[in-house]
Amino acid sequence: MMSRSRQPPLVTGISPNEGIPWTKVTIRGENLGTGPVDLIGLTICGHNCLLTAEWRSASKIVCRVGQAKNDKGDIIVTTKSGGKGTSTVSFKLLKPEKIGLLDQSAVWVDEMNYYDMRTDRNKGIPPLSLRPANPLGIEIESKFPQKDLETLFPGMSADFTSENFSAAWYLIENHSTTSFEQLKMAVTNLKRQANKESEGSLAYVKGGLSTFFEAQDALSAIHQKLEADGTEKVEGSMTQKLENVLNRASTTADTLFQEVLGRKDKADSTRNALNVLQRFKFLFNLPLNIERNIQKGDYDVVINDYEKAKSLFGKTEVQVFKKYYAEVETRIEALRELLLAKLLETPSTLHDQKRYIRYLSDLHALGDPAWQCIGAQHRWILQLMHSCKEGYVQDLKGTPGLHSPMLDLDNDTRPLVLGHLSQSASLKRGSSFQSGRDDTWRYKTPHRVAFVEKLTKLVLSQLPNFWKLWISYVNGSLFSETAEKSGQIERSKNVRQRQNDFKKMIQEVMQCLVKLIRGALLPLSIPECGVRQYGGWEVKSELSGQWLAHVIQTIRLTYESLTALEIPNDMLQTIQDLILDLRVRCVMVTLQHTAEEIKRLAEKEDWIVDNEGLTSLPCQFEQCIVHSLQSLKGVLECKPGEASVFQQPKTQEEVCQLSINIMQIFIYCLEQLSTKPDADVDTTHLSVDVSSPDLFGSIHEDFSLTSVSMASLKELDQRLFENYIELKADPIVGSLEPGIYAGYFDWKDCLPPTGVRNYLKEALVNIIAVHAEVFTISKELVPRVLSKVVEAVSEELSRLMQCVSSFSKNGALQARLEICALRDTVAVHLTPESKSSFKQALEALPQLSSGADKKLLEELLNKFKSSMHLQLTCFQAASSTMMKT
Repeated sequence: MMSRSRQPPLVTGISPNEGIPWTKVTIRGENLGTGPVDLIGLTICGHNCLLTAEWRSASKIVCRVGQAKNDKGDIIVTTKSGGKGTSTVSFKLLKPEKIGLLDQSAVWVDEMNYYDMRTDRNKGIPPLSLRPANPLGIEIESKFPQKDLETLFPGMSADFTSENFSAAWYLIENHSTTSFEQLKMAVTNLKRQANKESEGSLAYVKGGLSTFFEAQDALSAIHQKLEADGTEKVEGSMTQKLENVLNRASTTADTLFQEVLGRKDKADSTRNALNVLQRFKFLFNLPLNIERNIQKGDYDVVINDYEKAKSLFGKTEVQVFKKYYAEVETRIEALRELLLAKLLETPSTLHDQKRYIRYLSDLHALGDPAWQCIGAQHRWILQLMHSCKEGYVQDLKGTPGLHSPMLDLDNDTRPLVLGHLSQSASLKRGSSFQSGRDDTWRYKTPHRVAFVEKLTKLVLSQLPNFWKLWISYVNGSLFSETAEKSGQIERSKNVRQRQNDFKKMIQEVMQCLVKLIRGALLPLSIPECGVRQYGGWEVKSELSGQWLAHVIQTIRLTYESLTALEIPNDMLQTIQDLILDLRVRCVMVTLQHTAEEIKRLAEKEDWIVDNEGLTSLPCQFEQCIVHSLQSLKGVLECKPGEASVFQQPKTQEEVCQLSINIMQIFIYCLEQLSTKPDADVDTTHLSVDVSSPDLFGSIHEDFSLTSVSMASLKELDQRLFENYIELKADPIVGSLEPGIYAGYFDWKDCLPPTGVRNYLKEALVNIIAVHAEVFTISKELVPRVLSKVVEAVSEELSRLMQCVSSFSKNGALQARLEICALRDTVAVHLTPESKSSFKQALEALPQLSSGADKKLLEELLNKFKSSMHLQLTCFQAASSTMMKT
């Protein structure tokens, strides 16, 4: 038994408290021995470390940790004086990292456990890479199927040296069942490894610092011993021999490792080349990728790659990079030319134009592609407009053109015109006005009308995008943010300079539109120099007022659409001028057409009298006038911004003259009918119709004819009225004298009167016949006609009485009876002239001398009125009617 005179050793600390095998540690505690001889045992984690132990003091021992089976264990110190001790701390043994053949190490490496890259490496790591196969430092478990991972992570890789490395893929493939605690440990390993790599070779020096000190101490001891012997330079001495041995060892080592080091240098150079290719493969593959993406139309990808390459290699001095970047610039220049060509292609949508402009802006194309696009669109619109005109002109000539003339009208314009026409044609007596047209007339659009519709459609389909393109150019929305910031100042200068140029473009389009329409509808308003360019319509007939009104409506809608684009009004003034000229022309053509229709009214008179005493002729005339005014209602109406049709004195004079001509033509038509040599036609109907106050009054009220037209109509009315009175009054007047003296009647020698004689009764019956005839036609005309007939009869009777040389008593009484009977019967139709005639006739008779004669006269008058009460009722009815009114 061994005697113990001291306390057992007690380990209270170890530094570091973890590490890999062969880690140098410092043990501290109490009663660790009295000297190196007293230390007889030292185990760490169950491994005997006495061989490397260095006793420094009773509280400090230095040693190296050896290979151990346990990962964690106590530090046990055994001394002769104190026996086997205890420990209050423990040491954790870490698994050693696998070190390659060419890795630096500060301690001796067990060659049985070196890292073999050929048998232990991941498939995803390049062959020449010297990075560890297990970067997390934890055990790799069962692999996940490779095909499933490629499906889950398309375009990614589990190789952590790749640019497309996916951490999720790597963890699923190698650590799908690893616990969270182990993953936390892996994070610690990664941090430690990152710190180690950042420190570089200095970490190895720190780790093997004690080794370097030991070597330094050994060399110093040898040097001191050699200096003491004084034989360091003697031939054959130990120093010389040691030098020779070291030289041979160095030569042998170089020979052994020359091949390995050569392969290492070659591998390093190859690896460096591969790293360069891997690192800069973006630039090396960029020319080919640009071509492929251009073919696929992925211009955004090309632009992004180009911007990236420009920022990385635009100012490089490396020749290889310069060469490849020059290839990139060559392909980008070709792309610029391609995009510019696509931008200037016509037709193209506004979306495509904006897209190509942004691409060219991002590619920093020279010049101003946006303005070039605006100019190309301007030329394209003008070309389309002229091609449209040429196509319709060729169709009109019979040569197949670009467009068909039979075009359907827009749904928003045609129903308005056709509805207006159909409403006008719905008048009761206006059917003859449209009878000359075919039922399908509304679907046969004239070439020029179809051309205007097509032309306005074309402008409205192209000009909005053209205008929006300009607005986008002005506000900078055509360009990307980077391009906008870089070229904002320069572009603002261009906009100011090109505002006038664009205004001229819009005005040129508007002028072309107006001139083409004028050439088709108002050829006389086109100068001779522009007839060939804007005219060429070989048409003899002019468009009707209805089609001109439809064209005006179409152009008005076009103006409203252009105004909605917020185009300044001064640019659209030419369209307003065109609308005004078309409105004036439409009024003229409509009035001329109305005059032509009225000329043909005489041929349509059927002499059928309606309940109001009118034939169809006045209604047809009124129908023509009303239809004409209704068709001009929309034309005469002033839309916003339009001037009045009658603002020009010349227009007022022409319209006034056409209106007078219409009335004169109607008057001429009436004259033709009044002198028509037709034995079957009763001309009395003509005189009644023409002289009707109702017709005359309505014309005066509704149309406010000028004094010239009124005078002409009154003259015709008076002439026809006089002819009718002469026709009816002359037979009655002519029958008076033969009737008075029938049977050799003599005023000087006659029998006492017994009543009114038959001649006067016959005259009254003829007057009643005239009354009946006129009353059946127009009762309002009866007073006018009968008053003239009574004037003629009274005048004749007065003449006859004044021609009698003398009257007997009975003769005077008979004459007074007949004169008073006639006067009292037609009293309601007496005029100052007829009253004067009756007065003169009575004054020519001798005065009644006795009361018996007066009584006899009164009895005979009452007898006459009573016997002819039925015949004289018409005069009484007229009298009561006159009293009521």
